[in-house]
Amino acid sequence: MATKTQQVPNGLSLVIDYVNTVDRDRETDALSSPRELGEWLRSNGLLERGAAPRLSEGDLRRAVEVREELRKHMFANNGNVPADWLALDRLACRGRLQVRFTSGGEAVLEPEAGGLDGALARLLVPVALAVQDGSWERVKACAADDCQWAFYDRSRNHSGRWCEMAVCGNRTKVRSYRARAAGDAPPPGGGG
Repeated sequence: MATKTQQVPNGLSLVIDYVNTVDRDRETDALSSPRELGEWLRSNGLLERGAAPRLSEGDLRRAVEVREELRKHMFANNGNVPADWLALDRLACRGRLQVRFTSGGEAVLEPEAGGLDGALARLLVPVALAVQDGSWERVKACAADDCQWAFYDRSRNHSGRWCEMAVCGNRTKVRSYRARAAGDAPPPGGGG
């Protein structure tokens, strides 16, 4: 599984890092309590440091659901069944995500809601920008069932399937080879 993400467009590294708060290979989850969720959101600039709302177990469940919904979309980008955008649309509405114009003439997308709703909606800003410019298609979840690490596909033809070919890709190919070899072997005690 890949380590911290390299520079990717539209601030997508934040979304990738959020999805990677669970590490299936090491069986760890950085969002295992409401306190840890709050710390992660604050340390990544999604919640203000001083006005930290008290997060509940329900908030934690919702944040994990958002993480897994984003992962579904990343799997869809890796050739799996297309994901449904309605859940992310509801999240954007709940956070009251909208366009604002700055005095400098820039258009920015930001949530009007505060607290957890605003923090989770902030995660959608890079997704919205990437969908618009086509770079979202490169954000994928590793095809290895025991990994599922989010990564940015830097391959020329957008065909990357694993977070690291040398680890997950090789592991998958070895398993496939062994399964084929076991199927090709003559039956025990039989002809051949």
